[in-house]
Amino acid sequence: MREWLTLSEAAKLLGVHPSTVRNWANDGTLPAQRTKGGHRRFRRNEIELWMQSQRTDGPSDANLVVQKALRQVRIQISEGHLEAENWYEKLDQQARTSYRHAGRALLQGLMAYLATDGDEAQAEARALGYDYASIGRRCKLTSTEATRAFLYFRNVLMESMLSVYEAASLRSPYVWGDMLRRINAFTDQILLTILSTYEAYDRGGR
Repeated sequence: MREWLTLSEAAKLLGVHPSTVRNWANDGTLPAQRTKGGHRRFRRNEIELWMQSQRTDGPSDANLVVQKALRQVRIQISEGHLEAENWYEKLDQQARTSYRHAGRALLQGLMAYLATDGDEAQAEARALGYDYASIGRRCKLTSTEATRAFLYFRNVLMESMLSVYEAASLRSPYVWGDMLRRINAFTDQILLTILSTYEAYDRGGR
């Protein structure tokens, strides 16, 4: 196994595009050497150590992002923002309060998912989906409107998470990739539960 890697070989080892490796080398994020001809070379053991350090730092960075995003979500989930949504106009005061609480519970549930990543977290996602569907049905929202309500809160969450990432200038691809995969897995389970709960209500009403 060769000690020194070319740009394309380092990119393959890291699982990213060569231009990403070039940028990391240029800004000093990734250690690299130049040949006499000006080509970049990367020491294999340095690349492997760098990958290990990025994986190790990932969870703490992710937790920091979640905490900051939670503060942003609390600010964005307000009457002023929600009143612009058509589905929100159909809700009574109790349902509006329930939806705002469900929006905050969405991020808190994600935090639990990040911490456990197991059956318990999946159960929490299904419970949140059932809550969204139950509120929607009680207020006579269609399945489409209930989905839009959930997507509103999910998008607030996504925008908050991404803005915090951008502000923190996190360079680790593992932190970005892991967080997005986890958000998608968690929120997909909630959305599927909303739809399946509506289908169960419809079958029961026939």
